[in-house]
Amino acid sequence: MSLKILVVDDEKDMLALLSRYISEDTAYQVQTENNPMEALAVFKQERFDLVIMDLKMPKMGGLDLLRQIKKIRPDTSAIIMTAYATIETAVEAIQEGAYDYITKPFRRERILLTIDKALQWRRMIFENMSLREELVQKDATRPLIGSSNAIKSVIQEIKQVAPTTATVLITGPSGTGKELAARAIHQFSLRKAFPMITVNCTAISENVIESELFGHVKGAFTGAWKDKKGLVEEADGSTLFLDEIGDLNLSMQTKLLRLLQEGEYKPVGSTRTRHADIRFVAATNHDLETDIKNGMFREDLFYRLNVICLHMPGLDRRPEDIPLLAQHFIKKYALLYQKDITQISESALKHLKAYSFSGNVRELENLIERGVIFCRTTALEPEDIFPGAGVPADIPSSEMSRDILEMPFREAKEAALALFYNQYIKNALTHSSGNISRAAEKAGIQRQYLHRLIKETGLDAEGFKFSS
Repeated sequence: MSLKILVVDDEKDMLALLSRYISEDTAYQVQTENNPMEALAVFKQERFDLVIMDLKMPKMGGLDLLRQIKKIRPDTSAIIMTAYATIETAVEAIQEGAYDYITKPFRRERILLTIDKALQWRRMIFENMSLREELVQKDATRPLIGSSNAIKSVIQEIKQVAPTTATVLITGPSGTGKELAARAIHQFSLRKAFPMITVNCTAISENVIESELFGHVKGAFTGAWKDKKGLVEEADGSTLFLDEIGDLNLSMQTKLLRLLQEGEYKPVGSTRTRHADIRFVAATNHDLETDIKNGMFREDLFYRLNVICLHMPGLDRRPEDIPLLAQHFIKKYALLYQKDITQISESALKHLKAYSFSGNVRELENLIERGVIFCRTTALEPEDIFPGAGVPADIPSSEMSRDILEMPFREAKEAALALFYNQYIKNALTHSSGNISRAAEKAGIQRQYLHRLIKETGLDAEGFKFSS
């Protein structure tokens, strides 16, 4: 497809001259207009790659026309022509977005060379934009690291749903990367030019969440001494991410439902209804259908949110991704803490694979960060990742299994139980950072019984008290 040029000048002879130059010596399409107002109307209807305009014209000057053109399509290249050249007007034209400034009369070769350079510049801008876009597309899902089918499926679903306007509900256990998925959806969407607005429904107090979301007018309540813009207004034209929406109280659920249904809301204390064009993405680790049965979540809101459901898999469903994730976090924290750590030992990786990640990827990241801090060599070892507590679970070798199987039944049973108690209690204490009450609650046993088991296995709960 040949490039299109619009020439605007109130002198018809100049229009005819330029039209002839361009038509005879280039493959570009050219259209001329001697009225800048009509030229602007034509520009709004058709796409032009370059606009050449005179500086002095009745009704609308060249700089005013240039400003209007740049508002409509900033990527359009422009050349200003004038018989009254000054340094001031040349500088102003360039500042307003013109590629170049040419004085009349001009030689045929001069104007044609300027046209070619202006269009080459535009092509270069487009190539840079395309390259930037490609990098953004790659970066958008880069934090969703992994080669497992589970994570590949999620990435594919994100790419399919992101360009639409459909509301997305992201479910999954804590620490699985639900916010990363939301950001990837936004980055692949048509609204990516604007920042995604995030609302943490758990972190904001019930008393102020309505004001935070919808804003308020002056005098709406004590302390409202001026109008305040809400997050919904900030998200107008972009994506609003409602994190942990399962923790939202029923009153706010009702008000949020109207926003999703009609795109309407009212700031606190206002009688005027406002409108917002928003793409909604929500996330929760709750089983919302169970919450609906228990009267804790509105069924109609659930169906409004659950247009597209994207489930983030726990790390137990993608254990093959642990090496890739571990390496990613090693690189991240070695750079942050300026340490020469490049890898993880086979032994440490073996223990990570055997570890029960109740905190999923977030917990794995915490363990690797801790390991990087404690590591004194170039490779992470098990004792770096689990300092003070020792490795949380000894991994039985095939030789040990055979030894147990060759024992008399009663002895084998006792050895297997001892191994089970040792591994189970170590794991429970590790996950609770040595908090015996929390470990017992999670295990579903009495605190006193867990105390007795700890004593019998010879473990020290104090040694497990490290931050998680």
